[in-house]
Amino acid sequence: MKKFLFALLVIVGSISFAQDFGISFSGFVKTDIIYDSRQTVSLREGHFLLYPANEKMDLNNADVNAASNFNILSIQTRLLGKITGPDAFDAKTSGQIEAEFFGTSDADINGFRLRHAFVKFDWEKTSLLVGQTWHPMFISEVFPGVVSFNTGAPFQPFSRNPQIRLSQTFDHIKMIITAASQRDFSSNGPDGFTSAYLRNSVLPNLNAQVQFSKGNNLIGVGLDFKKITPRLVTTKNFITKNSISTLSFTGYFKFNADPFIIKSQAVYGPNLSDLMMIGGYAVKATNAADGQEEYTGIKVLSTWAEVIYGKEIEFGLFGGYSKNLGADENISGSYYGRATNIDNLFRISPRVQWNSGKSRISTELEYTSAAYGKNNNSNKGKVIDTKSVSNLRLLFAVYYFF
Repeated sequence: MKKFLFALLVIVGSISFAQDFGISFSGFVKTDIIYDSRQTVSLREGHFLLYPANEKMDLNNADVNAASNFNILSIQTRLLGKITGPDAFDAKTSGQIEAEFFGTSDADINGFRLRHAFVKFDWEKTSLLVGQTWHPMFISEVFPGVVSFNTGAPFQPFSRNPQIRLSQTFDHIKMIITAASQRDFSSNGPDGFTSAYLRNSVLPNLNAQVQFSKGNNLIGVGLDFKKITPRLVTTKNFITKNSISTLSFTGYFKFNADPFIIKSQAVYGPNLSDLMMIGGYAVKATNAADGQEEYTGIKVLSTWAEVIYGKEIEFGLFGGYSKNLGADENISGSYYGRATNIDNLFRISPRVQWNSGKSRISTELEYTSAAYGKNNNSNKGKVIDTKSVSNLRLLFAVYYFF
């Protein structure tokens, strides 16, 4: 079936219409050669690295996770189809389909999965996008250019979501409003990671941003509202409608003095685990009679910055830091999220990339340290008694663009 779909895409891509309307294909083949100095918390056999795994002691009090790891993978290989067509509703129309062989889970590694699929209507100063693409907290004009497929996560928001996005431009100012759902990247809760918590709230994830751009330079701010309903029924079998609503903020900029570029972003807020970031939320109180739960968000401050220099031979340096700030109230029950027992994370990763024609050879050294501890429920869930563990990743990648 997958071979049939791929052949169909190729056939469709070979068809052109009047006025050069149709679909054009591009993409790249990429192979990653990866060495890690210890076991990691990651996806797809270690390809998408988040942070080093916590210590795990055997009966001799030796750390099982101190073992190193090596792998070679080509699953990031990607196919992009850009679609153009005639005007509609007095707007220029376009579309995009993008997929790769990353799969939707570790069991589906090598699977052909959807990344982007949207249609876009462009009027003179107004743009409407409908479909799946980057979450608005992932700023497509300002994101890390690291070699690693994590693209700076968990310091950088990383998620693709079905959405409706409206943009309005006023000279150098752009205002963006987005309503999004969840699909491959979802919130955590009693049933694990699933989009059901957002769907059961009957309210999309809402985001608003303002950007100022001049030339190739950009600065922007945004806020993100999310409401999720972790349960429909309590553990005592009573209907519950209790939910948790959170508001997050971001600020970012890009300074481009080609071939010298500086980029940075900061994110502050609770319950960001659906964006591949640390933190989440927890149960602050439970009614003993019917099991009704009340929730509080675990706030995180995360920031990253990157410096890039060069074209044919590119040098880059990425640095990131995340801090678990705890909740607004004390915690009495379960924690839901990602790495809620990490107090802080930091990463530094220098890289060199050599571009020649359609080919690129890249190497990157990625050092990530995580301070693991235990949550102090009586002090708003803050992480105490920490111990840092670190991982050194050496990554070598070969690309061929087409």
